[in-house]
Amino acid sequence: MNTTANIGSTMYRWACDLFPINRSITGEGVRETLQYIQTVVPELTIHEVPAGTRCFDWEVPEEWSIHEAFLTDESGEKIIDFRNNNLHVVGYSVAVDQEMCFEELDAHLHYLTELPDAIPYITSYYTKRWGICLSYNQYKQLDRTQSYRVKIDATHFKGFLNYGEVYIPGKTRQEIFLSTYICHPSMANNELSGPVVAMALIEYIKSLANRKCSYRIVFIPETIGSICYISKNLDVLKRNVIAGFNLTTMGDDRVYSFLPSREGTSLADRAARHILKHSGKKVIYYSFLDRASDERQYCFPGVDLPVVTMCRSKYHEYPEYHTSLDNLDLISPSGLEGGFTMVKNTIVLLENNETYKIKTLCEPQLGKRGLYPTISTKNSRKIVEDMMNFITYADGTKDLIEIADVIKVDARTLYGIIENLKSANLLETVDNYDV
Repeated sequence: MNTTANIGSTMYRWACDLFPINRSITGEGVRETLQYIQTVVPELTIHEVPAGTRCFDWEVPEEWSIHEAFLTDESGEKIIDFRNNNLHVVGYSVAVDQEMCFEELDAHLHYLTELPDAIPYITSYYTKRWGICLSYNQYKQLDRTQSYRVKIDATHFKGFLNYGEVYIPGKTRQEIFLSTYICHPSMANNELSGPVVAMALIEYIKSLANRKCSYRIVFIPETIGSICYISKNLDVLKRNVIAGFNLTTMGDDRVYSFLPSREGTSLADRAARHILKHSGKKVIYYSFLDRASDERQYCFPGVDLPVVTMCRSKYHEYPEYHTSLDNLDLISPSGLEGGFTMVKNTIVLLENNETYKIKTLCEPQLGKRGLYPTISTKNSRKIVEDMMNFITYADGTKDLIEIADVIKVDARTLYGIIENLKSANLLETVDNYDV
């Protein structure tokens, strides 16, 4: 895959392929999704964890499988059919096959009066119940005087929870951690944008020559998947992860969003904030009190991983969230490319982020090293100003992000200056990374 041309279109095509699959926190849809990702990312390892496995205070639930579901009226006509939209059934519904009056059925119907054309996404993972989801307009058309037959052909059994993992080694054991989830049925922004952006980032990371950092990327069911993964890998995560990013709702064209780690001061926080500040895009900054995705688990006390969440429109904050309106029309190639670029630029910044120290006492003589322009222009004056400001703060105690923030420039404008100073033997790196 070409990571610089048509990346948005490629990600959108992946999302289109994955959209019809009925996913949940366990089951064949998760495995089918992981197998598809594996065709693009052959390095992906698919893991399975048996139902009943203890994960801290949680337990992996039974696997859920659904074969068909429908609602018919007295004439036998199907009013609701799971095959038309897999959001029509409450996730993890128990099996049911019976006739009932409208009053009895009504207690099991879910709809949104504020979005009359939308089918809501409802789940009941840990309490046994059944339910049918439909649009409010469909609900209003039901005849209250009729009886109805509802059938949900579903089973719960001692199966597995599945997740995928990719590890890409770099020069050091310090890791950048990327996490996204694969447990929602047919919703495009809330579900598929994170995985397809992660897939593209893997291809980009593999293309980086002389990677400093190692990379760990996981595709997991939300909440129970992250808890399960942490329970199996906490020691290595705490030892090696220097920055982590939860990737979700990354495919629309509206805004960019940032949710910090619990303390808000980690390297991931600093890098992501810096890139977003200098992106020229509209960015909404949230508090950790606004958390709701897997950052809850990664940042929980005792786990304390440096993980932030990067989004386009944040989950819960756009009207189509958790409904059938979160479809392939809501995301776009340009939206996905924007999400990809946001994280890619943050990764590049982390790869370039070092603690630097100038090697001369007093200012170096730049002219004799060919670092001072012989013709003064507005652009050349700015380069010299940035160079002199950079070396003024390159005292061996501040990293690139901190210096760029102090001198109020985009750190990316300093990459070339740093290379020139290194080539002139004026700058050294204070090693902060373990091999």
